[in-house]
Formats: sequence, C-alpha cells, structure tokens
Amino acid sequence: MFTDTHCHLYFDVFDADRDQVIERAINAKVVRMLTPGIDLYTSRLAVELAERYPEIYATVGIHPNSAKDWNKGSLAELRDLAVHPKVVAIGEIGLDYYRDKAPKSQQKQIFHEQLKLAAEVGLPVILHNRLASHDMLDILAGWRAEYSTGTDTEAFPGVMHSYSDGLETAMHALSMGFFLGITGPVTFLNARNLQGVVSSLPIGRLLIETDAPFLTPHPNRGRRNEPANVVQIVQKIASLKDLPIETVAEVTTANADQLFHWREIVD
Repeated sequence: MFTDTHCHLYFDVFDADRDQVIERAINAKVVRMLTPGIDLYTSRLAVELAERYPEIYATVGIHPNSAKDWNKGSLAELRDLAVHPKVVAIGEIGLDYYRDKAPKSQQKQIFHEQLKLAAEVGLPVILHNRLASHDMLDILAGWRAEYSTGTDTEAFPGVMHSYSDGLETAMHALSMGFFLGITGPVTFLNARNLQGVVSSLPIGRLLIETDAPFLTPHPNRGRRNEPANVVQIVQKIASLKDLPIETVAEVTTANADQLFHWREIVD
C-alpha cells in the first residue's frame, strides 16, 4: 500500500478527469491522499474533496505566496475549518524567499499565527520552505519551545514538504521531530545531491509526496503529475537505499499514519 501525503487535487487541471485520476491512484494501491490548502478558498475546496472521496483527507492553511491575502478574519476561518474530522494538519504554511510574493516580515507573521493555531487545535503542520531554512528552523525551534500541544504532535510536529535542502538542515529538522517529504525530483537524472541526502536519511522519517500536478517523476517529467506516480518515487527510494519496494511502501505508509492519525478517522 502507498500514500500520497501531498497532492493538490482541487486544481482545475483535474476538473475534466478527477474521478479517473483518483481511480488510477486506487488501482495503484494508493490508499490515502492528502490535499493541502494554500489559501482560504483552496482550503475549503480541500475539505469538500475530503467529504466526497473516502480516500482523500485535507489540510487547511495559507501558503507564504498567498500571505498578502491574509486579513483579520483569516485565522478564525482556518480555525473553523480545522475542526472538520477529515482535516489532519495545518498547511501548507511556511516561508518562500524565492518567489518572494510577500514581504518576509508578513510571511513570518502569518507563519507564526498558523503555527500557534496548530498547537491550539493539536494538529501537525505541513511546511513549505524555499531558500528560507535558517529563518524557518529558528521559528520552529521557538515554536517547539513555547507551545505544548498535549498530543502526539509533541513528538512528531509535522513534515518538511518536498524536501530539497542539504543533509545538515535535514538532520536539524529530524532532531525536532519533523518528517521529510520526498517528491518527484528525487528521480531526476541530475538530482545527485538530493539523492545523496535521501540515501543518508532514516526510512522511518520519510513521507512520499507527489505535489501533483507539479514535480512529475522521471521519465514523465513535464507532464501533469498525479497520485498514482507515488509508486515511481518509492521505487527510486528503494533503489537508493537498497531496500525492497514493499519495505519502503510499508514503512512510509506507517510513517504517514503516525503523523496524521488518519486510520483513526471514520470516513
């Protein structure tokens, strides 16, 4: 069994064949798919998809590239959405200094607000980090020290989505309890650095993600991505770590269960 812990299935690129995309995933033995919101509108869409499809779960949050949309009512609406039984995390939240669509100070502010919300509602976080590792790790360390959730998220507070940084940052994140999400770029022919990092990481702290419709694995790079392609990512990790594909699938699926507790949810 496989899980896709990050796929944006509400995007209109899936409107014409969403049912077929989900059916292909199920046929590929993808048993659970997590759809993260990136703003209030898509967070609502993610919850609607989770209500419609038993295999889909949702997260709610405002992405740093949507930080300028934050207003006085944003936090209250996220809080209302977060109580839905199929919402299993706060995200996708974090910092993006590459696209830089909002001032760093504003990104940090809404990141702090949403981390505080996660602690309040006892949910893990899905983290977006692009060229912001130093600030992100500092903020996360302060958050971990300040807030106590009183839940299992004390030990495992979230996942660094689509990990692409070096081994030092990875080990720092692991030391704080975070999982690392591995996406299609690990299969790219020129991804030697990322492949080296993944080879060095414990399999018990990895999650499998497609980030569909983005980051399609090799050899289909450039086409629309979809959850069934988690199989290719697992195959590459198995090759890098010299493990049976069944082992990587089993362990990463168990990792996702441990973080999101979605097996405890009655659909």
